Amino acid sequence: MTLPNLLTLLRILAIPFFAISVWYDRMWEALAIFIAAGLTDLLDGWIARTFNQKSKLGAFMDPAADKLLMTTAFILMALPKGHLAQPIPAWAAIIAISRDVIISFVVTLSLVRSDGTDLRPSLLGKVTTGAELVTISFGLLVNALGSQPWQRFFLPWIYVAMAAFILASGIHYFHRASRAGEPA
Repeated sequence: MTLPNLLTLLRILAIPFFAISVWYDRMWEALAIFIAAGLTDLLDGWIARTFNQKSKLGAFMDPAADKLLMTTAFILMALPKGHLAQPIPAWAAIIAISRDVIISFVVTLSLVRSDGTDLRPSLLGKVTTGAELVTISFGLLVNALGSQPWQRFFLPWIYVAMAAFILASGIHYFHRASRAGEPA
């Protein structure tokens, strides 16, 4: 168990506490947990690269932890429970979750085929994850502050920008995956 893997495990263990905080409308707590989880994601990657602590377990656990946290956040923030001042639109959550599920399926298929395809995240994929993190963080902050008139102007643009990144990175990812089997 390396330090990066331990940080990833802590991120996974934080997910239920994040979910409980959102569910019970404790948005400041949810925001703090979400930001802490995002920081552990940055930190575990930096430690793994800097101190040569990369591992097969970490290569599997890190993206799984990200997807679990993001999926949990998108589902809970899009539910029409009525207590959120500004829920994430269902269409934005569906696009984000669908992309992650499809990419996970393609990666699993590649592993099953054992074709040696390198499907690590691209820079665009990492930027998209960052856009999703910012969107969810902003959504949590808006809900912690309560609905404000200025939010109605900015929120739709944030969701559209996130969706554009999601679609662009999804297309880019599938283009890379489709070309992976071609001869050089």
